[in-house]
Amino acid sequence: MDDDNRTTHCERLTMNPESQDPATGEASGEPGGKSAAPHGHRGVPQDDRWGDAWDSRTGREQDEKTEARERGGAGDGRETWPAPGPGDGEGAAGPGPSGPLCPTGGPGGHTAESRRYAEPAMPITPPTHRVERSIRARTGAKVVAGIDEVGRGAWAGPVTVCAAVTGLRRPPEGLTDSKLLTVKRRTELAGVLDDWVSAHALGHSSSEEIDELGMTAALRLAAQRALEALPVCPDAVILDGKHDYLGVPWQVRTVIKGDQSCISVAAASVLAKVRRDALMAELGAAHADFAFGENAGYPSPVHKTALQALGPTPHHRMSWAFMDALPRWQHLKRTRAVPDEETPAAEQMGFF
Repeated sequence: MDDDNRTTHCERLTMNPESQDPATGEASGEPGGKSAAPHGHRGVPQDDRWGDAWDSRTGREQDEKTEARERGGAGDGRETWPAPGPGDGEGAAGPGPSGPLCPTGGPGGHTAESRRYAEPAMPITPPTHRVERSIRARTGAKVVAGIDEVGRGAWAGPVTVCAAVTGLRRPPEGLTDSKLLTVKRRTELAGVLDDWVSAHALGHSSSEEIDELGMTAALRLAAQRALEALPVCPDAVILDGKHDYLGVPWQVRTVIKGDQSCISVAAASVLAKVRRDALMAELGAAHADFAFGENAGYPSPVHKTALQALGPTPHHRMSWAFMDALPRWQHLKRTRAVPDEETPAAEQMGFF
């Protein structure tokens, strides 16, 4: 691939100067601010059972009063943040007239069913430090990084991973999984998180690397690049999902729906999504027909039409199954020796 088409593999970011202790997120001179960040994984027990996925929907280790204090609530454990309402734009969590749960029909797609879904929007339960507290208590880890990825199901562009260290401070209001936020709110929140997190870094695996290595290995490579770009080496990692694609030497706890329940993973989710969306808009400047600025390389009707008419760009994943639906461009398809089991063919096909 030409130099102009390459994606920077990692982005090294400096630690927030007002959060010099990544273990607590406190500035120098505050309680706990003198704590030194450990290096590597020394002091972290190797026999802890990290492999079992922590299901955030049922697991509970921190009492509700402590969690409520972190959120600034009264302590009854019932505080929630409102989800974006109908009409808040792309990515809104509220299933309004333009939302993902709205059945089409009638003028503008408004039906009795869609109006029923629109009132009211479902509230979002804010993430907590519960899992991170558990990791610290069980292993003695002082620096815990949350990791989330974006771009796994896209037809084009890199897969991007963000590693974020947040400490145990109260998060910015409205923090949650990036997919539950509007584009506007997500972008605003990313600007706040840049200064709020103790440290964060991003890693990318290009479409060429995805074709060559497969998605699991490409995710591992992007995550390693993100972790190695951090200004401090984490003792442990919270990974969104149930599959540990990172592996040794990292101490990993997988968390189902971690981007909704864990503060550090939610922060990583927002930062990764906003950065990759911006990157895809930049790549799309030379490929206007594909509308990368709107679909971020994911399947869409416009994207499909452009593929059929113009063929794949240098940023497309040439080994993916959607290439089978492009007979005119079959000569460009790449074949991997080992099938990509982590991204089923049906998912790779998208709109085809």
